[in-house]
Amino acid sequence: MTVSRFSTRSLLRVLPTTALLCAAGCVAPPRAPTPVDVPRPTPTVSLPAPAPVDWQDWPRTPGTWTYQRDARGSRALFGTAGQGALAVLRCDEGERRIFLSRPGSATAPFTIRTTSTTRSVPVQPTGGTPPYVATAFAPGDPLLDAIAFSRGRFVIEQAGSSALVLPPYAEIGRVIEDCRG
Repeated sequence: MTVSRFSTRSLLRVLPTTALLCAAGCVAPPRAPTPVDVPRPTPTVSLPAPAPVDWQDWPRTPGTWTYQRDARGSRALFGTAGQGALAVLRCDEGERRIFLSRPGSATAPFTIRTTSTTRSVPVQPTGGTPPYVATAFAPGDPLLDAIAFSRGRFVIEQAGSSALVLPPYAEIGRVIEDCRG
């Protein structure tokens, strides 16, 4: 059998290309790049600042004191315009007693903190609407002076309610003096 020249020439031309392709098939495929750990930013969680441990550093309750006189005596009310009073100091001249009250119906005692004194006092519901609880003092009780002369603030705490951090403004002393006079 004879092979034509044309096919031998074609075979000679194709042979080097075919050999290269065969050799290329024997080479291992390129390795995939090794994954690089890219540092990911850790999410930042913004936590509220912890409450100061010392009550004298607690933020004040928003509001101000106002003084009023009525048929029963006088009173100082603490709060902001448009909301009910958050604290009331009342001189009942007929009973010769001073009542400190705040909204709520819980009968847990008040803990009153001043710069010179801390004392727990029992409370009773006042029976009004909205409900308030109150504690009563004799006009000469030293805790009243401690409240009036506390440096910068005094605190009324009661379990189950937020603490009231109040400024000792002049209205407090005026109500106390109304009952002593």
